[in-house]
Amino acid sequence: MKIGIIGYGSMGKMILEKIARAQELSEIELFVSNRTKEKIAHLKGTYNVCEGNAELASLADIIFICVEPTEMREVFSEIRQAISEDTLLISLNGSITFEQLESVCRNKIAKVIPAVTAEVNKSQTLVCFNEAVSETDKAYLAKLLRCMGDVIELPENEIDIGADLVSCMPGFIAAIFNEFFASAKKRTRISNKEIIQMLLKTMVGTGELMLADDYSFEDVVLRVATKGGITEEGVKVIREHLPKITDKLFDKTLEKCRITTMNAQKMFDEEMLSY
Repeated sequence: MKIGIIGYGSMGKMILEKIARAQELSEIELFVSNRTKEKIAHLKGTYNVCEGNAELASLADIIFICVEPTEMREVFSEIRQAISEDTLLISLNGSITFEQLESVCRNKIAKVIPAVTAEVNKSQTLVCFNEAVSETDKAYLAKLLRCMGDVIELPENEIDIGADLVSCMPGFIAAIFNEFFASAKKRTRISNKEIIQMLLKTMVGTGELMLADDYSFEDVVLRVATKGGITEEGVKVIREHLPKITDKLFDKTLEKCRITTMNAQKMFDEEMLSY
């Protein structure tokens, strides 16, 4: 199978490296292209470095398109004459719709939303597909992506909230725990490193406990927050104040997704006028 990656930013680089390192996928041949050719010059000899996106598109069976939303329409326009009807195109942007992409290129199209936790094989990678994608294609892509962790298929209308829960969530969690770190630091002489280790290992351990015993979040609260105890006081504060923050967070991120979709529509409308 010939796999192409257009765009060698942080996500394209990660996908290239993860697929290349997966021993069970050794039959794969990898192709890469990037707008700035100097950025991928060092890959020659290890991977197939293409002169441009159209060349890559003419060679690959599956193409990961790892570019900014503002570049997506341009890339689809550039490669549509080079691909075959069997080529599977993969967008790494959840907010650009299949309808928008199909207005430029009617092909088999998937969306893939990985998380930074793919670097340690713990990604909850989201996938969704347009109607042209076969069950065989879906199964092969799932096999390919499992080199990064678990694969979760969602309908297109759930991808934005799904991305918040798996792709954005490492950033949200880090921001929250950084606040715990900052507050604790004001009240202790324990070293920064030790505070961070305490927080991280407790977070990981809590997740492993919940997964192992199929605990809900409330189950853990009840196990730890005994009536009249210290933990109960902290839980009261969280339940009083945090819901306002989490509601606002999701409102803001989903609104940003809607804006991205609307801005993309303007670009795709321009493409239709150029036909």
